Amino acid sequence: MSEKNNKHYNSLELNKILEMLSGYTTCDDAREMAVNIVPETRLERVERLLCQTKDAHMLMARFGAPNFGSLSNVNNAVTRAQSGGCLNMSELLKVAETLRVIRSLSQWRERCEGVKTEIDGYFNALMPNKFLEEKINSAIISEDEMADNASPELADIRRKMRSVSANVREQLDKMTRSQHYQKALQEPIVTMRNGRFVVPVRNEHRAEVQGLVHDTSSSGATVFIEPIAVVEANNQIKVLQSKERDEIERILAELSAQTGEFAGGIKSSYENAVMLNLIFAKAQLAYKMKASVPTVNDEGIINLKKARHPLIDEKKVVATDITLGKDFDTLVITGPNTGGKTVSIKTIGLLTLMTMCGLMIPVADMSEISVFDYVLADIGDEQSIEQSLSTFSAHMTNIIDILSVANDKSLILIDELGAGTDPVEGAALAMAILEKLHFQGAKIAATTHYAELKAYALQTLRVENGSCEFDVKTLRPTYRLLIGVPGRSNAFAISSRLGMDNAIIERAKELVSSENTRFEEVVESLEKSRQELEKEIDRNRLLNKQAQEHKLKAKQNRDSIDELREKELEKARNEASHIVEKARREAFSLMEEINKLKKEQAKTKDAAELARRAKQTLKKGLDSIDDAANPVFERYIDENYVLERPLRVGDEIIIADMGTKAEVVELPDKNDNVLVQAGLMKTRVALSNIRLIGEKKKKEQPKTRNVKNVQSRSEMKVETSLDLRGMNVEEAIVEIDRFLDSATLAGVNEVTVIHGKGTGALRAGVQAYLKKHLQVKSFRNGVFGEGENGVTVVTLK
Repeated sequence: MSEKNNKHYNSLELNKILEMLSGYTTCDDAREMAVNIVPETRLERVERLLCQTKDAHMLMARFGAPNFGSLSNVNNAVTRAQSGGCLNMSELLKVAETLRVIRSLSQWRERCEGVKTEIDGYFNALMPNKFLEEKINSAIISEDEMADNASPELADIRRKMRSVSANVREQLDKMTRSQHYQKALQEPIVTMRNGRFVVPVRNEHRAEVQGLVHDTSSSGATVFIEPIAVVEANNQIKVLQSKERDEIERILAELSAQTGEFAGGIKSSYENAVMLNLIFAKAQLAYKMKASVPTVNDEGIINLKKARHPLIDEKKVVATDITLGKDFDTLVITGPNTGGKTVSIKTIGLLTLMTMCGLMIPVADMSEISVFDYVLADIGDEQSIEQSLSTFSAHMTNIIDILSVANDKSLILIDELGAGTDPVEGAALAMAILEKLHFQGAKIAATTHYAELKAYALQTLRVENGSCEFDVKTLRPTYRLLIGVPGRSNAFAISSRLGMDNAIIERAKELVSSENTRFEEVVESLEKSRQELEKEIDRNRLLNKQAQEHKLKAKQNRDSIDELREKELEKARNEASHIVEKARREAFSLMEEINKLKKEQAKTKDAAELARRAKQTLKKGLDSIDDAANPVFERYIDENYVLERPLRVGDEIIIADMGTKAEVVELPDKNDNVLVQAGLMKTRVALSNIRLIGEKKKKEQPKTRNVKNVQSRSEMKVETSLDLRGMNVEEAIVEIDRFLDSATLAGVNEVTVIHGKGTGALRAGVQAYLKKHLQVKSFRNGVFGEGENGVTVVTLK
């Protein structure tokens, strides 16, 4: 970033945003990259950076943020290892930690399945090296300690050291406990001096303990003697310590050499991890700002919806809509001080620079922003004592620099244009500057107090007025930017509200030129019309919202009704299909019976008997078809029914709500429940649900046709096996249906279907049909003694 651009960017406070961004990074290199980001001027590059940030933002929302841990720059250490240098334990541990972070990032991305992103290239470039990571971590415990199992030789050396040290300590412990040396010892302890075990001896008794003196106390009262008996053992310890150091150096050299072999992969992976750290820092900043991704163009068009300045407290900042570059290229913002004019142009500039840095910005969805070659600003008090420049001179110096580089790819932001000098000359100079910049094709947003610039904006093509709304009643700005409305000073209104004498205010109004007065009146009228129109728009927006909610609710209700109707229709279709299918089977059975009678006709001469049997078969078949087509039986439900006499065991009764005949097994219990038996099934039925069968035969004879049919089935002798041998599959299915119906009504749980072995075609057809049968719970082939593959054993529901 050049010094000149840096000045413009700093005046828009981009440096503060980048400092905030650096706070979300975890390593020094990523932090340095964050604070030194330079806004991009190429559209395709900006779109790519924004896409990276958006993808990281999406991944964080779905899978949580990746952990960058203690990522640190180990490039220098790795390069030294590659050149044959030996790394210390601290450097190797940093290499292992960096490898751990690289591996965890790669594993995190693998867990984010099914998502392709713009940052996959960085993840794919990571090269985890679990082998080297684990080898370092298993060998080195801390920056100062190597593990015993770093090598077999080191483990053997340390085992010997512990053994010799234990022997030395044991001998010295015996000496400290010995009565012979009690008077000579200062304290009964074993300590170390210069890496050798010694005992503290009183100076006056030093002759009593033979050995080597290694140290004396500061007072001279104590000497630390290595007894002659352990000198050799201490020498052994020294030799072993030397071997230990040599082995540790060898291990470090070996680990360093292996690190050097993977130097290229480690450095490349680290650089990609740093880039990922920066990208995810951008995403985290976007979360904090509740930011979104704008549509980007390079045509100078800015359309920000509900834009918020990111450095103002989110509880205080006022969102505003800002447009520039589409219908007009120059925006002249007027109005009183502290009304938000400067914040408005800073918001335009800062959000533009943030977008060019690949940062998401605090705006509503569907916002649009442009990429510029130059973002130039003259904002704030630039007075320079060192250069003997006044405020006006400093501003003019900046503007001269801006004029020298401005072109059609520039965004120019000027605060208080022409201020700091004579108002007449200042206004004229301001208009001339705006004309020049406008002619050069730049996009301009400028603030001013000059009324002449309001008129200039009204009279000049592609120049628009803007103002920051001010509430005269509360004497406070609302900080909303109003496009197309020139600002009013509100000086008279504010003074009146503050209590100034009305005579003074009226005299001031007289002193104002008539043209200026008429202009202010027009502006005031426009302002009132705008406020009324906004209220009307708000009312219409509310009504539209309510209408949409009612429409949505009505649609949901309609969809719910449609769904319920479809379910009921589907249920009815299924029931109808079942009824038709059952009726079809009964009809087919009836036709089979008739065909049998026709075959017998040729064999018998008893016509009367044959006619009687045909009539009986036809009546029975028609009853079955009628039962199948109309499965809802007449129920014996009569709320006023009372038993004529108490029940007795053995009474024949009808279960009213089922229309089923049964027999009383036990008399009513304390809850008025009666144990009855229907076929092979026993159940308890409420006393109020029972009808004496004799009564029904007399009183409800016309209504019992279907019930009689059910009763006759329950009284039938139930067979537990069905022989299908000699039949084809279609004939067998008809017989299976009737057989399973009878077995179910009789309460039979398991039956056997005999189909024979043969070619297996009949068995396959039967078992295929049983799989779909609603009454079948399961079935299996027979076992030895049951008929094996010649039978199928069926378990009913």
